[in-house]
Amino acid sequence: MITSSFNVVSITVFLAFFALVTVLGFFASRWKAGDLSHLHEWGLGGRQFGTIISWFLVGGDFYTAYTVIAVPALVYSVGAYGFFALPYTIIVYPLVFAVMPKLWKACHAANHITAADFVQGEYGGKWFAAAVALTGIVATMPYIALQLVGMQVVIKSLGVSGELPLIIAFLILAVYTYTSGLRAPAMIAFVKDIMIYIVVIAAVWVIPEKLGGYRSVFDAADNYFTLKGGTTGIVLKPEQYTAYASLALGSALAAFMYPHTMTGILSSRSETTVKQNAIFLPAYTLLLGLIALLGYMAIAAGIKVSASSDVVPTLFLKIFPPWFVGFAAAAIAISALVPAAIMSIGSANLFTRNLWRPLVNPNITHQQESANAKIASLVVKLGALVFIIFLPTQYAIDLQLLGGVWILQIFPAVVFTLFTSRLKLPALFAGWAAGLVVGTALAFAQGLKPIYNLNFGTVQYPVYIGLIAFTLNVVVTFVLSLALPASQRLRHSETDLRA
Repeated sequence: MITSSFNVVSITVFLAFFALVTVLGFFASRWKAGDLSHLHEWGLGGRQFGTIISWFLVGGDFYTAYTVIAVPALVYSVGAYGFFALPYTIIVYPLVFAVMPKLWKACHAANHITAADFVQGEYGGKWFAAAVALTGIVATMPYIALQLVGMQVVIKSLGVSGELPLIIAFLILAVYTYTSGLRAPAMIAFVKDIMIYIVVIAAVWVIPEKLGGYRSVFDAADNYFTLKGGTTGIVLKPEQYTAYASLALGSALAAFMYPHTMTGILSSRSETTVKQNAIFLPAYTLLLGLIALLGYMAIAAGIKVSASSDVVPTLFLKIFPPWFVGFAAAAIAISALVPAAIMSIGSANLFTRNLWRPLVNPNITHQQESANAKIASLVVKLGALVFIIFLPTQYAIDLQLLGGVWILQIFPAVVFTLFTSRLKLPALFAGWAAGLVVGTALAFAQGLKPIYNLNFGTVQYPVYIGLIAFTLNVVVTFVLSLALPASQRLRHSETDLRA
């Protein structure tokens, strides 16, 4: 449990950097200026971000405040099993290199703004595209809430209690996102990533030095997990192998299906930009590995908390001087603002393009489309804020795990469509529905835990539920596509989609 008193130095440093990113957020509307009354300008930054900006932007929305809080917390709680995020981020970038340039090219040619736009452009109709859009929005909502959880934890570590600071931060985020669109998080991502790198490098250098070196850190963690027993330890147990591997693979397949990561990709200037980012983004994987080690350092430092999410702030309070605690808290809080902004923008794009326009107002103008998306982004952020204030945090965590199961079910419609013309719309719809129903049912049967035990005789294999549901989805999609009569793939232009 965090037991910190109000510290003027920490608060001052925190507020100074928070003020800096607030100014940048409002200034961003003038950066790479464009007509923000058009959705592709407000929601995709005019599709003009080059390699450096895209690298910061995609990294900013992929590695979030909750990553900095949750990954060390998981390692602190369960040991080596918590490192599944490392192979996951290693697997994901070859996938991005192979798939996302093709998707960017297809979307750029037809002026698609969302993944659901792409699906509708390829297959026609409006209901399956709406289903894809709704899946993305629902899966992202608890993800936004968890960014606010991360911010709430670090604000509490500074000795500031109550919901008012979180509400003020939300209002600032809401206003500059409304004003500047995707340009705001793109600009702030520069500051956020530089600050996070400074925090992590300082932590992995200073903390082990104060604890007697890395050998002492690993020895302390090993002794702790040995006494704790069970399946915890600094080395994976054999019964954890399939769960670890399937979580890594399933998470990698799902990662770039989320609206925020998709938005980061589609805002890139070119196919080459997307490829270059897939090459250079693994630098963040090194950072993630170092962040995860904070869990072991907390054990070695004798940190005791009632909620595992308090591990990193409590560790920093014990080791670092107040000015650096304020700097680290600001870095983590800003790491919440960037992805939360992109997530709300990506969700707003989906709502406007693939729910509101086809189902409510097919004749919507460009200006109305942009205005609608701005309002939708506010509603999404407000929903996440209400979620955190009035419901236990555990619900957001559990629903985020379920969101991973859901978002994985749009993978066949988005990715397989790029490589084959043999899939049929009814088959994709049936596969999506089967995966969604079975994945949700299995998750609720497990108490919203992400792992389900598959039994083969007397042997049990724990497997990520999202991967089980995804496999069913793929089987249903391909079997029905083969069984249904041949049909010509529709490729609709922007004009067709607006009709």
